[in-house]
Amino acid sequence: MQLSHGGETSPTGAPVARWSVEQVLALAPDAASRKAGTRLGAAGPWSGTGCDATGAVWGLCKGSGSTTYRTVVDTTGPAYACSCPSRKFPCKHALGLLLLRASDDAAFRPAEPADWVATWLAGRRARAAQKGGSSAAGGDGARGPVDTDAARKRAERRAERVTGGAQELEQRLGDLLRGGLAATDRSGYGLWDETAARMVDAQAPGLAARVRELGAITGSGAGWPVRLLEECALLHLLDTAWLGRDRLPDPLAATVRTRVGLPMSAEGPPVRDHWLVLAQYDTPDSKIVTRRIWLYGRGSGRTALLLSFGAAGRSPDRALPVGATIDAELTPYPGGGQLRAELGEQFGTTASAGPPPGIAAAAAPAVYGNALREDPWLEAWPVTLRDVIPVPSKDGWQLADAHAGAQAGADADADSTADEPADGPADARTGSALPIAPAALSRPGLWKLVALSGGGPVTVFGELGHRGFDPFAAWDPGEREEGGGTTGGSLVQLV
Repeated sequence: MQLSHGGETSPTGAPVARWSVEQVLALAPDAASRKAGTRLGAAGPWSGTGCDATGAVWGLCKGSGSTTYRTVVDTTGPAYACSCPSRKFPCKHALGLLLLRASDDAAFRPAEPADWVATWLAGRRARAAQKGGSSAAGGDGARGPVDTDAARKRAERRAERVTGGAQELEQRLGDLLRGGLAATDRSGYGLWDETAARMVDAQAPGLAARVRELGAITGSGAGWPVRLLEECALLHLLDTAWLGRDRLPDPLAATVRTRVGLPMSAEGPPVRDHWLVLAQYDTPDSKIVTRRIWLYGRGSGRTALLLSFGAAGRSPDRALPVGATIDAELTPYPGGGQLRAELGEQFGTTASAGPPPGIAAAAAPAVYGNALREDPWLEAWPVTLRDVIPVPSKDGWQLADAHAGAQAGADADADSTADEPADGPADARTGSALPIAPAALSRPGLWKLVALSGGGPVTVFGELGHRGFDPFAAWDPGEREEGGGTTGGSLVQLV
């Protein structure tokens, strides 16, 4: 799903992107908003529509009765404003306006913004400039001087509580092993729930979350004691790492603090780049909704993760159009790998220019293994796979290297002619394929990927972990390059 544009230019000189229908629908906070916004994506209820060269679009939407709602979107943010009473961002009127813009360019004529539009845009940009100036000047002067001594004492008190919790957890893990893991299913979930509550009291939410995951493993199917032992070992490793954090290298110590659950702030110099929005998806639980947005820097070659949170049942406010490329600054968080970052100043949104450079499936496990050196508790690592084909396997599906498969087939034919077993090529095929993670097998995105491939090679972005590869986005095959590769066309989100 690539962006298109009508030839207008932004103040930075880059073309102003016009989002596709798929990208607009991906911004919807929930299914109800998506459905309601789709109904407003036609010209009928709209009047006074317009756009300008800075990326703003606006219009008047007829509501129930005589009510008319004023809606404006700054696509360089994106940011939304509407006079309707909805508390969702974007609301159905903003979605409808963007859907109309995506499907009917003739409904919008370049014009000077109406007064109410100009007032909102001026206020928004003034606040952004003030925020940038405050950051450049050292930042939080309006809030007064920071009491560093008080902050240090609070951090020390919390560290003491976390240390007490880690020591108690070590004792409980020891008791668990002495009693035998296979007997834990008779204790029920109460054992884990009570232990997790103790970690919450110790202000170590990261430890508490891992303890709750242990409770879900017990009795989860054949071989669960082995899986429980593996997770207990990782939890023990985290406990001992916290207790000996003073002896760890600084990046690993920062990773341990993050895994335990201590709050961390983005630090270091910001990285300005043209960031391709690879994927965006929400992970809900009983208390919050976590939104993950994956970005790839065209110039730096870095992959970054933006996290935002919303209350249970509500999506986070931050949303970026998948497939867009934003000119922005990101500030990385400390820790192994430094994948997580904070989104800073944005300078505009431009059209996408195809997928990032990928690697062969056979090379991906080594990339994940290297990442584990930085963070032993890492569940998965972002990877872009080049020229892979989704094929069915005994236990589900896998992504096979297109070129390795073709070579293996040729070798197999030669071996068959020589009346010799084809053990070598079979091993090559196995080593050049990655199993698709169980979580992805039940999602409709898997069938999108299969249909997109049509038996041919595609480029796929996702996360590779010990459970397999979880695909998040793919690019259609595009045009063939010399040597058998593909350029990669429009992006299709799979989550």
